[in-house]
Amino acid sequence: MKLKTSRSWSSSFSPNVIATMAAPRTVININDVKRLRDEENAKVGEDSPTTKKPVGPKLEGKFPLSRWELAAFVGVFVMFSLGLFGVYWTMPAADFGKIRLPRSLSDLRMLKDLVATYADDHPAQFILGYCSIYIFMQTFMIPGTIFMSLLAGALFGVIRGLLLVVFNATAGASSCFFLSKLIGRPLVGWLWPEKLKFFQAEIAKRREKLLNYMLFLRITPTLPNLFINLASPIVDIPFHIFFLATAIGLIPASYITVRAGLALGDLKSVKDLYDFKTLMVLFLIGSVSILPTLLKKKRTYE
Repeated sequence: MKLKTSRSWSSSFSPNVIATMAAPRTVININDVKRLRDEENAKVGEDSPTTKKPVGPKLEGKFPLSRWELAAFVGVFVMFSLGLFGVYWTMPAADFGKIRLPRSLSDLRMLKDLVATYADDHPAQFILGYCSIYIFMQTFMIPGTIFMSLLAGALFGVIRGLLLVVFNATAGASSCFFLSKLIGRPLVGWLWPEKLKFFQAEIAKRREKLLNYMLFLRITPTLPNLFINLASPIVDIPFHIFFLATAIGLIPASYITVRAGLALGDLKSVKDLYDFKTLMVLFLIGSVSILPTLLKKKRTYE
């Protein structure tokens, strides 16, 4: 039995096995393995043709509105839609099937030809319908109000068209203001986080002359009107200042648009409305509105 045990022990340690045991062993770090595996997975993900790459502005996180906020938006939208349908239902009969919201100047010219006779025959009903559509579009940020402003100039002339456009733009912006006050804070912070921080900082610095600054923003294309409508209640701009700045500040740009509607047939592009010369005029008018703020700041430094 002892001899057998000795043979078994000696045979299990052959020269190859002994050499293997004597060779230096490589110590494997589990963290290095994980790091290499993550790098390989990332490389495969980047090279994969099915990997979706972000397009446009990066929006981090999930959709910001809660169920209650989304329900509130839908409720307001349904209420406005029912009101718009009620106006349409009470209007005199016409071939409304051919009427579409204009998306180009050619669409606008066709629309003008379709509604010109109706506007002459039923002016009060037409203006009511026009105002309802304009305010609806402005409230829910539907693009195309610039075509509605051009249409006002083409149908009603400069003075009546300007009054109509300023009234509708102010009413629609006010509706958008209150809608944003209800549910806009998470949405604006999600869409324009950096722009909102900038706007909030600028408003904080100009609290004493806030109306002048808001007039400057409305007259000049420094910030989009859509963003101003949505962000104003979030940065605590009082509604009376927002209303006055909107009603007064939109007059110059509205005048340019309404006047261009008189020569609708000669207009080649919407971009022609705001050429370099026109923008310089708007900035000059806007600078006059903000001049008291600049003068006060200069006196403070002196």
